This record gives sequence, structure tokens and C-alpha cells, in this order.
Amino acid sequence: MSAAATPTAHTQAPLAGIKVLEMGQLIAGPFAAKTLGDFGAEVIKIEPPAKPGSPPGAGGDPLRQWRMLKNGTSVWWQVQSRNKRSLALDLRQPEAQTMVRQLAAEADVLIENFRPGALEAWGLGPDELLAANPRLVVLRISGYGQTGPYRDRPGFGVVAEAMGGLRHLTGEPGRVPVRVGVSIGDTLAALHGVIGILLALHERHRSGQGQVIDVALYEAVFNCMESLLPEYSAFGAVRGAAGSAMPGIAPTNAYRCADGGYVLVAGNGDSIFKRLMACIGRPDLGADPALASNAGRVARVVELDDAIGAWAATLTVEAALAALAQAEVPAGKIYTVADIAADPHYAARGMLQALPQADGSTLLVPGIVPKLLRTPGGQRTAAPALGQDTDAVLASMGLSAAQIADLKARGIVQGEG
Repeated sequence: MSAAATPTAHTQAPLAGIKVLEMGQLIAGPFAAKTLGDFGAEVIKIEPPAKPGSPPGAGGDPLRQWRMLKNGTSVWWQVQSRNKRSLALDLRQPEAQTMVRQLAAEADVLIENFRPGALEAWGLGPDELLAANPRLVVLRISGYGQTGPYRDRPGFGVVAEAMGGLRHLTGEPGRVPVRVGVSIGDTLAALHGVIGILLALHERHRSGQGQVIDVALYEAVFNCMESLLPEYSAFGAVRGAAGSAMPGIAPTNAYRCADGGYVLVAGNGDSIFKRLMACIGRPDLGADPALASNAGRVARVVELDDAIGAWAATLTVEAALAALAQAEVPAGKIYTVADIAADPHYAARGMLQALPQADGSTLLVPGIVPKLLRTPGGQRTAAPALGQDTDAVLASMGLSAAQIADLKARGIVQGEG
């Protein structure tokens, strides 16, 4: 079976039978739920109804209206909310809170990324929910965690990236630290949350008990900072921005080519370094005993970068990549999204999925990661309209059509019907 295999039926998916209640909005919590949904979990997303008199498209997760819109809805929404059902509830209303308790009593996982204390204020704190359903796994994602002196501060991904140490390392030395061009802090927190959920579900097989998972955005970022802290502890070293290089590892950098583009070269393995030097016409450097190990190369990194840069400046990006590939030196170019969309390897790996749209067009969205070859994930349903599944979910809870209509009339729920 290829890595881009067709997804299996829902009943065969790895997380088939796992029921997830998603509470929260925007990025971190919903990304975690999306990842579970990609692998077969049943995800019910709770969203706030539109306020009376609101314009079309109002209400629901604000991500519906973020960045670029197509037919009134963010194209980002199509990625973040695939494989989910939308239940529009006003969580400020006691009747809606009662519905959440009923849903949580039957769920395996609850995901929320409100500020600490919000669930408790609605009477939906983990203590109450776990008392009713001891097997429930609750993922709580917040800026600073559920404890500590900063717990009540509002925290977004960009702030967490700075506090976690990432922002100080990005950009060029002596210039304003730049942010990563995507919400990497939220995404890292979401993925740590997914790991926590899978660990808790695995442990539940042994104990029969659920538990609470506390993920802080800044800690998820900090967890990826490699040797940052021990280098400071041992040597008092405060690592800073280094542009396109990686301090302490050489040679690895971006080198400008004759056509104005850049080639990325990772020649920091001992044997790779020798092949790289032969490739660029500097076998003398490859044979230099002082450069045989990384420590020696780091001491002369400017000399090595100059040599590689002089070679790259005589070639186009594609010519440089061809030569480096022939020498078996890890190298690549800086991809734009246009490069990604046209790349045959992306296509062969199933990473460019074309979704049919209501207007007859198609929309390219990222494929499923990671790739399970026997029971791969997949997209079963498109991202829902606000309240698209309200009627069906409430009916499954035993509410009659008249009761659902009454809740709609009072603004407690919102549905398409």
C-alpha cells in the first residue's frame, strides 16, 4: 500500500468509536480535535450561535471569518474543521450547559482552550464532568497553564512563542526578532495535547479512569528548544538569532545563487562534509584534519560558508541542487506555496487533496499526517456550516422537534433548519 493510500472506512479508522467534544475556538483546541477527527474520532464542535440581528456569516468560531474568504467563509476553516459536526449552543445559558453535561457523560474526550476558570464558571469544570463520567479525558489548553502566577493572563500563540524562547532565536542578529509566519505556538500546543490524549486513552485501558491534561502554549514551545536551557545552565550562554545558520553546527546555511534564489545546504555530517567539499571544488578543505569533526568546522565556519557561497554564486538554484544531489549532500530550495502545489512529491504522497466546493470549484487542502499504512486517516466530511448538525445531535439526545424549535426560538441553540 502506498503512503497516499485511500482512507479506510470509518469503522476501520484507528480512533473509530472515540467520541470527542470540542469546546473552544480558533487554533489550538480545534487543531487537536481536527487531528483526532482525521483518524476516525467522532468530533462534535460546540460553537456560539450568531447574535440576533447579526449579518450573514456571523457567529460560530471566529476562524470562520479569518484571513481569506471564499463564498463568505475562510478557506482555512475547510482544513481546521473537516471531519467535525457543528452544534451551536449558547454556553451562557443553563439549558445549554445541561446539554453539554449530557454530551460529556457519553464522551471519551473533551477538548477546551478557554481561559482558566471559564468552564468552572459555567458549571462545566473537570471535577463535575469527571464525577459524572470517570472515564472522560479532558484536554485543557491555555496560554500559561491551569496553575501558577500567570494562569489568569490572556495568552495567544505569539506571546507563548516569545515566552517559550522561540522569538529570541528568529531573524537576523541585531535586528527586530521576527515571528514565524504561521501560528506555530498554537499548533505545537495542539500536537502536545493530542499526545496527551492518546497517552491518557492508553492508560485508561489499564485503570478505567480518565484524567485532565494541562497543556500551556509557552511550555509546548519551550519543549522544542533543544539545548537552549542546559547551555545556559552549564556555560551561561544565551543563544540569540543567527539568521539562516545554526550555531554550533557547521556547515549548514542558505547560500545565494546566480539567479537570485537560495540553496539550503546541510553538510554538517563528517562524511557528508567531505563529499560537499569535493562537490564545490575544495577537496583541500575536505582533507584538512582540523575540519574532520564538527568542533573544528564550527571554529572555521566563516571560511566554510565563504567557500560554499562562492561556489553557489556561480550556479542557478537548480544547477546547484543537481550537483549536490549527485554528491549525495542534503540540500533543498526555499519553497513557496506555488512550489508546493506544483511539486510531484507532494502529490505522490497525497499531501495535496482537492475538495469539491458548493460552487463547483475545487479547493486544495493539506493531506493527512502522519501516514498509517494499514489504517490511514482521511477526510470523511467537509467542514460544517454553523449549527449544521444541531438538530441531529439534539435529537440523538432525546429532544423532540418541538423542544428543539423552542430552544431555537429562544436563541439557546442555532441550527440550519
